[in-house]
Amino acid sequence: MYRVEYHPAVKKDLKKIDPQISKKIRYEYIPIISLNPDAGERLSGDLKGTFSYHFKITGQKYRIAYIKDEKEKRIFIQMIAKRGDFYSYLKRRI
Repeated sequence: MYRVEYHPAVKKDLKKIDPQISKKIRYEYIPIISLNPDAGERLSGDLKGTFSYHFKITGQKYRIAYIKDEKEKRIFIQMIAKRGDFYSYLKRRI
């Protein structure tokens, strides 16, 4: 199992999401990533080195962007949001 750390703005990301969905993300999807960091899709181009985990709740698509650090067994969550303009916002955050 990998240790999970968060970008400071992730707290704001979760506040923008419905509380029930936010809770499900924290207690269901984040543990999936911490147990299997290769569950996400490897991104390329400007976002090389970042993974994107995709899931769907109540018909809405969401993404969790994270970086995996094999050496320290750490996952760094960069952003959590709806699919929309996810990748353009992620580029600005990084």
